[in-house]
Amino acid sequence: MKIADLQVLLKVAELKSITAAANQLDMSSSAASMALKRIEEALGAQMFVRTTRQLRLSPEGERFLPLCQQALELLQQGQVLIHEEQQSITGEVRMAMSSEMGRNLMRELLNEFMAKHPSVTLRMHASDSRADFYRDGVDVALRAMTKDAVQDLNLYGFKICNIPHVLCAAPDYIREHGEPTFPDQLPEHNALFYKLYDVVHDSWELYGAEQKYKIKMASNRAVNDGDIVRRWCVDGVGIAKKSAIDVAEDLLSGRLKRLMPDYNIPLTEMWLVLPSRQLISPAIRLIRDELKSKINERREKLIEAKILAEDEWPFSE
Repeated sequence: MKIADLQVLLKVAELKSITAAANQLDMSSSAASMALKRIEEALGAQMFVRTTRQLRLSPEGERFLPLCQQALELLQQGQVLIHEEQQSITGEVRMAMSSEMGRNLMRELLNEFMAKHPSVTLRMHASDSRADFYRDGVDVALRAMTKDAVQDLNLYGFKICNIPHVLCAAPDYIREHGEPTFPDQLPEHNALFYKLYDVVHDSWELYGAEQKYKIKMASNRAVNDGDIVRRWCVDGVGIAKKSAIDVAEDLLSGRLKRLMPDYNIPLTEMWLVLPSRQLISPAIRLIRDELKSKINERREKLIEAKILAEDEWPFSE
């Protein structure tokens, strides 16, 4: 028997009218009659005695009705319980991200999140080396990648945002070494290199006036930690190519200045990825939404301050 059919039975018994019950339940009288017929066929007994002037419960109906009411109440309690469990923000979040995101944006975001939801526990894996879901014991990871890469790796994911990159330097560095304005001037400056898996990212791609430039940079230092690259840049020891997300606060405060804004660097994307759809919990969904909101706040501030143009950082739904 369907739950909806039992609801019809109770309403007809209450109002003593199939038509009135159908009106309250927003259904046709014929549909209500069919619901009663299905119950009677399933039980092998009539629930109502019908006359031309009234409708009343049969003896079988009188015995069945209290049990029907109890059964529906239990089912509704079960639905509420399951709904509350699905919506509750509890459990352990095992999350991987880059060192820079872990130290800065995500540290702050997760502090706020856990203050609001004290039943959540956190296990964070912060490293610029890519975490392995099974070896490192993580359920969800923040990664710079593309939709095709997510599919190729057989992962389930949510796109968080587009990631614009900028060239930047500290005011002290610019005062001492000058400010490059054209790509061919960049090799004259000390670049701050990011190194990952023994690969030094010493070639920078720029686009300007429909022309692509690939610049081989010179440097006196390299590191496998993106946040140290940012800190070196703030220290005034060179110029860096950085994600606008990571240096937003430095640009807004004036600790760093954007260089060569007429030349664009190819966009990348940030994804929240999981090895299985079953690992998506209410906590993960809420962290995803909070992260999108935080990053969009930075985007709007940079655009408002005219550090980035709106088309340089396409909004991601």
